[in-house]
Amino acid sequence: MTSRLPYVNQPGSMVKILEKIRSAKTPDRLTHDFLETKLGFRGGNYRQFIPLAKKLGLLKSDGTPSDLYRSFRNEQTSGAAMAQALKTGYREVFERNEYANNMTKEQFKGLVVEITGLESNSRVVQLICSTFENLKRLAKFDETLPRQDTTAVESTGEETAPDSRAPELPRELDLRLSYTINLVLPKTDDPAVFNAIFRALRDNLLRK
Repeated sequence: MTSRLPYVNQPGSMVKILEKIRSAKTPDRLTHDFLETKLGFRGGNYRQFIPLAKKLGLLKSDGTPSDLYRSFRNEQTSGAAMAQALKTGYREVFERNEYANNMTKEQFKGLVVEITGLESNSRVVQLICSTFENLKRLAKFDETLPRQDTTAVESTGEETAPDSRAPELPRELDLRLSYTINLVLPKTDDPAVFNAIFRALRDNLLRK
């Protein structure tokens, strides 16, 4: 059975990259060139960082840093971001035990064996456990990330504008209005004045 749980050949080197990332500028895309020229990590084993970071949710499929990547670089949310990254990358583990981060190494190994179907002395099992343990050093599971903005967006990437049209009333709704008019009549004995006032009311307000 092929393991879907993340692992690399040199887990300790991934921690070094992550520690350097916290102080480096966020790139438009994290590439092998960025690892080598900006972070100073050259060699094949370091290149395993990019697929690992994608599985952890730190990078998008095209290598673009995610919001989780930016939260990891923030000193105030770095530990919580790594805890979320581990829950993302090792989702199957946390689905079986939500407190997998508190398990002993042997207990965690047993869970990995159960999930992967591999033998306990398998090299892959050892690397999965070692990768998790090394990354866990940067995580703080007792902290939580601030809630992310959940504004819905269209497939084009534009925000969905609220519908400003007034709601349409049901056709069967028979809406009738009534109103009261209060008049302040002038002090006069001339009937022509009153006739003019009531004629104006009839012509302008009382017509259907």
